[in-house]
Amino acid sequence: MHPPAPDAPILFFDSGLGGLTVLGPTRALLPTAPIVYAADYAGLPYGKKSDEELAARVPALLGRLVERYQPRLAVIACNTASTIALGHVRAALDLPIVGTVPAIKPAAEMTKSGVIGVLGTEATVRQPYVDDLSARFAGGKTVLRHGSPGLVTGAEAKLRGEAIDPEVIARAVAGLRDQPGGEAIDVVVLACTHFPLLKDELQAGFGPGVALIDGAEGIARRIAHLTEGQRWPATAAPGIAVFTCSDDRLPPPLAALAPYGIGSIETI
Repeated sequence: MHPPAPDAPILFFDSGLGGLTVLGPTRALLPTAPIVYAADYAGLPYGKKSDEELAARVPALLGRLVERYQPRLAVIACNTASTIALGHVRAALDLPIVGTVPAIKPAAEMTKSGVIGVLGTEATVRQPYVDDLSARFAGGKTVLRHGSPGLVTGAEAKLRGEAIDPEVIARAVAGLRDQPGGEAIDVVVLACTHFPLLKDELQAGFGPGVALIDGAEGIARRIAHLTEGQRWPATAAPGIAVFTCSDDRLPPPLAALAPYGIGSIETI
């Protein structure tokens, strides 16, 4: 295989804008990496879709994006898509694919009380994959989980500069706290890439005694490792954001994406 050209981008894929929380730390490690950020607005929210639907939709859409943008590597910066479709994508596409997994292992190493909360979409928290991670890395610990689709909507609203309904935060916190043993939670895994966009609001809701963790830094390190030794442009060029067309959801203003190095918006 030939090494990728310096201008071959890293492709980030998510249902919406949550994957920006993975793009941020990746840019910190690879500041001149060309970026294509793809958001499937026509399919948002993924947490409400069936596993079968996502297992078909995600590889097909990524195939179109790979053909169009010729990336050196693709990042599925979405826990729901990763837990359901990662294997299908790897089978369909001939390039390195980095997935996103809930940060249950570091949470198990951090907890003092032995009770961990996992906040994700409804689709992610019901996955056997989460059971497997809990069994492998959090044996002897209590892992409570809650699916909160409202946080996805809240994160998208926040990036657009809109107000967040405090009830959405309160319901997400109560969804974990009100379970048996929930009062002892001292670490919460943000198992959806959208949720770190609401870290301040969630921290206020859970209180100072609870640590919130996500996998974004680890994913960024994985991307840097997989592209080690490859050539990059000498200077950073503005990235591209591409959105699937949706009748009821318009792409955000470019100003909301500019802090992540995005300079233009396209639709597909």
